[in-house]
Amino acid sequence: MSVFSRLGIVFMRTLAHVPLPLVRGFGTVLGHVLHAVAGSRRRVVDANLALCFPAKVPSERRRIARETFVYVAQSWLDRSWLWHAPEETVAARLQVKGSPREIDEIANGKEPMILFAPHFYGLDAAATALTMHTARPSTTIYTTQRDPMVDEWIREGRKRFGNVITLNRVDGIKPIIAGLRKGGLLYLLPDMDFGRDQTVFVPFYGVPAATVPSLSRFARLGRAKVVPIVSKLTPTGYEIEVLPAWQDFPTEDVVADTALMNQRLQGYIDTMPSQYYWVHRRFKTRPEGAAPVY
Repeated sequence: MSVFSRLGIVFMRTLAHVPLPLVRGFGTVLGHVLHAVAGSRRRVVDANLALCFPAKVPSERRRIARETFVYVAQSWLDRSWLWHAPEETVAARLQVKGSPREIDEIANGKEPMILFAPHFYGLDAAATALTMHTARPSTTIYTTQRDPMVDEWIREGRKRFGNVITLNRVDGIKPIIAGLRKGGLLYLLPDMDFGRDQTVFVPFYGVPAATVPSLSRFARLGRAKVVPIVSKLTPTGYEIEVLPAWQDFPTEDVVADTALMNQRLQGYIDTMPSQYYWVHRRFKTRPEGAAPVY
């Protein structure tokens, strides 16, 4: 396994110096191949889209499914230049736009802040774009990879620019809250199904979805404001939109806060449904007595 991992990392380091249109073209071909051969994952995408977009005709859902596989491949190959290309190349391909107040506060502020970063395919690009321009400590939570070499490569890539602290999910909440209370940033991606433990069922496109209520809890415990970050893959790189901070969030009602998070996330997804992470089994944990969907 380590031999293949080493070769893969060497390939990504080499790909970092290939012009972006060629990288994206390779990603397009690879994405179509994956859509054709990865049957089990394609069925997950199809099930997710059928649940979340029942009003769309089947041909439209099939188009979104094909596109999402292309974005999977392109965004993965883009990690080559995000993590290995010269800094000026990376900076030229990442455009940050949106709320001037929040952009300035991310870079120069001292208040605790949670960056709510849903699972769009540009999430790593967004993290890089923001940490390139701030010296504030920025914490991110990640899942350990099975191969230690790949795990180290991913962690180092995400720590390439800025003052980034990577925590594993098993590290608990204490270092997360401590970092926030010291005026740090938390790059949080809570919109996945992590199982039944410590989750609440709230609607996601009208379907009960096991959702970690960490955004509400971390915001309350860390006394932090929540700023949404929406990342979009574009022909020239990535566009990262920093939206205004949520007002009157969090409240004392964790379940209501988490439902609101999903509701607002739906609005972001509706603007570019193909770029959301539909390859994840978002509804694998079901309410008691409910039939499985995969």
